Amino acid sequence: MPRLLITGFEPFGGEKVNPAWEAVRALPDTLDGWQIVKLQVPVVFGLAGETVLKKAAELQADAVIAVGMAAGRAAVTPELVAINRRYAEAPDNAGQRFCDTPCDENGKNAYFATLPVRRMAEAIREKGLKGAVSTTAGTYVCNDLMYALLRAYENTAVRAGFIHVPCLPEQAGDKYPFMTEEEIVMALEAAIGVL
Repeated sequence: MPRLLITGFEPFGGEKVNPAWEAVRALPDTLDGWQIVKLQVPVVFGLAGETVLKKAAELQADAVIAVGMAAGRAAVTPELVAINRRYAEAPDNAGQRFCDTPCDENGKNAYFATLPVRRMAEAIREKGLKGAVSTTAGTYVCNDLMYALLRAYENTAVRAGFIHVPCLPEQAGDKYPFMTEEEIVMALEAAIGVL
């Protein structure tokens, strides 16, 4: 059975939960012919990528999907591209801030996801949920992790990419759109179903 490593970030920015991890850990252990291995990841530049790549190597993963929260987004959004840029007004969980520095001095300007992002977004919408392709993973740890994955797996058979999810209702208040944990889980299952 092929192995899918799917990751979700720990809470950050003063939040008590991260919907990415809550949804990832609620996924079944097998789905649509995949063995699903789940991993919580630190919200730390550099370390996030190292952590995921180490686990993926141990597992000999056939695909890797990283999941993160994007406050303000109303849909589950598979990411099309990661850029070679770190910028953070707010520090990561290790207190690091960056101002337009490269993710990797020797890397390309950008890498495209090797997941079927458009089919994933379509599959999410077919379940009656909000799904859309995103063309920016930002410049925070989400993009940094996606960039590390795509750089590491360039020209290999391992498919890799990133999916952003909205806030949970208890995080959103009146400020942000949200989806329930159950809806996010269903969206991730739909996305995995087209791998």
